[in-house]
Amino acid sequence: MNIKDTYINFFENKDHKHIPSAGVIPENDPTSLFTTAGMQPLVPYLLGQPHPEGTKLVDVQKCFRTNDLEEIGDTTHHTFFEMLGNWSLGDYFKKESINWSFELLTKGFGIPVERLAVTVFEGEGNIPRDEESANIWKSLGIKEERISYLGKDDNFWIAGTSGPCGPDTEIFYWRSEDPIPQKHDPEDDRWVEIWNNVFMQYYMHEDGTITELSQKNVDTGMGVERITAVLEGKDDNYKTSIWIDVINKIEKLTGKSYNDENYTKAMRIIADHIRAIVMISGDDAKIKPSNTDQGYILRRLIRRTIRYAKKLDIDINTNWDKEIALMIIDKYKNYYNELERNKDTILEVLQTEKTKFNRTLEKGLREFEKITNNLKEDTINKNLAFKLYDTYGFPIELTEELAQEQNLKVDIEGFKQKFKEHQEKSRTASAGKFKGGLASDGIIETKYHTATHLLNAALKEVVNKDVHQMGSNITAERMRFDFSCDHKLTDEEKQQTEDLVNKWIEEGLEVTNEIMSKEEALNSGAECMFIEKYPDEVTVYSIGNISKELCGGPHVKNTKELGHFKIKKEEASSAGVRRIKAILE
Repeated sequence: MNIKDTYINFFENKDHKHIPSAGVIPENDPTSLFTTAGMQPLVPYLLGQPHPEGTKLVDVQKCFRTNDLEEIGDTTHHTFFEMLGNWSLGDYFKKESINWSFELLTKGFGIPVERLAVTVFEGEGNIPRDEESANIWKSLGIKEERISYLGKDDNFWIAGTSGPCGPDTEIFYWRSEDPIPQKHDPEDDRWVEIWNNVFMQYYMHEDGTITELSQKNVDTGMGVERITAVLEGKDDNYKTSIWIDVINKIEKLTGKSYNDENYTKAMRIIADHIRAIVMISGDDAKIKPSNTDQGYILRRLIRRTIRYAKKLDIDINTNWDKEIALMIIDKYKNYYNELERNKDTILEVLQTEKTKFNRTLEKGLREFEKITNNLKEDTINKNLAFKLYDTYGFPIELTEELAQEQNLKVDIEGFKQKFKEHQEKSRTASAGKFKGGLASDGIIETKYHTATHLLNAALKEVVNKDVHQMGSNITAERMRFDFSCDHKLTDEEKQQTEDLVNKWIEEGLEVTNEIMSKEEALNSGAECMFIEKYPDEVTVYSIGNISKELCGGPHVKNTKELGHFKIKKEEASSAGVRRIKAILE
């Protein structure tokens, strides 16, 4: 059974439109480095903007979560994962959502009802207990003892401190050969959550008051990796059909067994990270390894992969990584055709970064030799151990191995403390970059969205008609715009571009939008950054007669609302791509 196809076909038969996965970089959410959940690309539509494909949608979304990178290597955590979702934008609500979930699980996937349990919201303050969901579950044959009522931390969803919110109901599966208990115990880890249905029916105001939403939405999510493990009866995701061929390939490359616990973790990390590397570097956002933002995560994943390959005695200078990457591309290209299109880029990224890191490792080994030669005691202290990790990418295990060869000790506990402090600083620094959700797209961000369209149009007039947007990032403080260009802009080009944008702002051009087929949009001359990711029906935004682009919005009504546009910086982003940072004053 192909789980993704079964899911999509089921909801298409319930009149849902299948929409393509958005890219790995959120287009309308500057608060996140990556798309971390299925709902992120649909934020404008959950807030009320009409979706071109209608009110009932289904998709498989590419997602990344990198906050807990150190957990990768166990049986269930992944950096890249796929999220199945079905959506109601002011259409159906609890009854249909719960009924269809139950139907797909029990009839489509063949899960016995006696292996299922659910949780619902127990109510709190002025938000009532969700008896409606509980009664629907009972009508489907879920016994009362299998329904647990839980509080806000478990069964209530809200992005940030205010905004759309509502109760959710989570579906659990008994993943154990032990006898199935009559009563559901939320604390028993043998009950595994497989599906979550969120019912956005309220709006929480800044003062804490709750009102009913006029557009009530349904947002559901089911992880492909987890449901695959459940349906295939595996307690290790890497033994499922998603991973087993990749694991077999790593075993063949290394001559080692996955079942040998000395090598299991390393094989899982390599398999997980190369899939993630392929998805990031193969995305049309053109992410390259760097020391900031998404590029930093990509670099870290590649270097971590190489470190663990060394633990398996892989000859780093062979094409081992390329062979695994090509397998991944082949497995996923039918769902994400950008992988085939960007195959050469993926392989180039792997090769270039591998060469760089090999040099760093050699420097690290020389540094280690210098450190040990100057030691006045028999222990490598926490500061030296952390320097080897932070500067030269040495995992503590490698430092330990090298120290052991010279009969030296390592202050492991001290290193762990330093590492924990480092993690806390990193989390604090990047907290805003990972939160995601419905809390963004305020008035300022909306103005910047429209300004990117004007900047794109101006660059076409001033620099070259073949200039195309390659990516953008918006915060409440500034906009960042990447575009294709083979040269550094001259001062004159920058000034002309800025002047032209401000001229159009002063003219008070009307911003309009219309929904049409993708083919009609392209035939009308509308521009699009990544045409493949858009559904068959699209929204086209026009600014007077100077700009026409496919976009998810949101935008201002008239350019006079933007204020004064100012370019603050123009610099290289990557080969053949320039970057402009600008503000609205």
